[in-house]
Amino acid sequence: QVQLVESGGGLVQAGGSLRLSCAASGITFSRKTLGWFRQAPGKEREFVVEIDGNGGATSYADSVKGRFTISRDNAKDTVYLQMNLLKPEDSAVYYCAARGVVYPFSYDSWGQGTQVTVSS
Repeated sequence: QVQLVESGGGLVQAGGSLRLSCAASGITFSRKTLGWFRQAPGKEREFVVEIDGNGGATSYADSVKGRFTISRDNAKDTVYLQMNLLKPEDSAVYYCAARGVVYPFSYDSWGQGTQVTVSS
């Protein structure tokens, strides 16, 4: 049974930083591309960033480039999202997700989410 558990969300002032963690179980972690998504009230869930199985390739949404950094520790089955220079528009529930390893390679496992609130 796949489990993804996010932590590290909270309330921070604009310009501040937060580090999210996502601990995985029930998957062969090093084979999985992991991603972070977010959903603000009244908006669709949007892609933030993803990282491949060995951490060699990443892809960021334009809105977070240069401010957010994804990393992973395959020894701990954990993926991280370091968020710097936070803006009020970054406020959302942040979800960790794992991409399937067979076609269509969609994100098919999701965590419960962690709330990030950035005050102005």
